[in-house]
Amino acid sequence: MTDWATTASLATAASTFVLALVTLAAVRSANRSARTAEVALQEQRRPVFMPSRLGDPIQKIMFVDQHWVHVDGGRGSAEHLGDVVYLVMSLRNVASGIGVLQGWSVAAGLQTSVVDHVPIEAMRRHTRDLYIPAGDIGLWQGALRDPTEPPFADVVRAIDEREPLSIDLLYTDQVGAQRTVSRFLLMPAGEGSWIVSSGRHWYLDTVGPR
Repeated sequence: MTDWATTASLATAASTFVLALVTLAAVRSANRSARTAEVALQEQRRPVFMPSRLGDPIQKIMFVDQHWVHVDGGRGSAEHLGDVVYLVMSLRNVASGIGVLQGWSVAAGLQTSVVDHVPIEAMRRHTRDLYIPAGDIGLWQGALRDPTEPPFADVVRAIDEREPLSIDLLYTDQVGAQRTVSRFLLMPAGEGSWIVSSGRHWYLDTVGPR
């Protein structure tokens, strides 16, 4: 005779097992969809800074001591006046997220991509918030005001002798995430002119472009 109680128990167990598999698959699919949506949102907010185009408008920049600098598109400025070094670059945000500049470092000479950026805790902080809109131009400015600090003499010599300067910028998206360090070069070009070029980008919170 058929043991109906045993058969019913086995059928219930099988149904429960199948339901568990279906639920697990649905949860995994939902998790994948959530991760995909999160990555897409991050990419929508990610900024990427590059030199502005040569045809971009001139930008007029004022420092805290009311020193004014004008830079054309794709250009920068490096000036040594008294005990102050003034540095400026015209930049463009080529990505779809607003970029917020957080810190910077400068070194005399041509720093190649094999040379890592300085630790972010050693970077200089800006005295005011600098934002660059998505798909638009903006600026970066920095100053050295202490002739006794280590990079000052080397940077002054590079400016006076018309040698390249390497500038690393730390920036984030508008909520302070997706930290990125981009290396730029100020290359002397003609009398008193400097061209901005980009070298390498480091993504600090996720897998980088290389």
